[in-house]
Amino acid sequence: MARGNNRPPPSSDPSSGSSSTMEDASSPYSLQGSDHPGLVLVTHFLDGTNYSSWSRAMLIALTAKNKFVFVDGSVPRPADAELLFPSWNRCNLMVISWLLNSVTKAIVDSLIYFSNVSDVWNDLRTRFQQANGPRIFQLKQEIASLHQGSLDVNTYYTKLKTLCEELQSHLPLPTCTCGG
Repeated sequence: MARGNNRPPPSSDPSSGSSSTMEDASSPYSLQGSDHPGLVLVTHFLDGTNYSSWSRAMLIALTAKNKFVFVDGSVPRPADAELLFPSWNRCNLMVISWLLNSVTKAIVDSLIYFSNVSDVWNDLRTRFQQANGPRIFQLKQEIASLHQGSLDVNTYYTKLKTLCEELQSHLPLPTCTCGG
């Protein structure tokens, strides 16, 4: 039996404000040494025409870093006086900087004064997720006119699959009419 370690196990409750929670890599409050405000998480920047693929790439990157919980509000903003507020604020601002680094300058200028990352995300979704009639028409035209030609099968399939998935993301979800 080990002696000399009579301390209780570290708390896993993020509301306790325990420093061990901040050091726990599975905690949403944990930041790695490679996490910094200049980090670019996705390779294609949001320019207003590619919201669907950009938001999917950001969702994947932020979930992998365990930070999407700040975006979707799963980790709500604590009161300023709470012990956890400085850690929440640091992570919130870090995620805001990552989002700002992934959009064009014209879009950054309209987001710079938001203080909550979920407000940034919701603003982008409201502006750019709208069903875009001209883009839907363009995608249908590209799919209809796509020919394998001199492309190898993998390249042709990838182009077709990408166009179809983007088109699918623009189409509204079907509504249930069965009364179930």
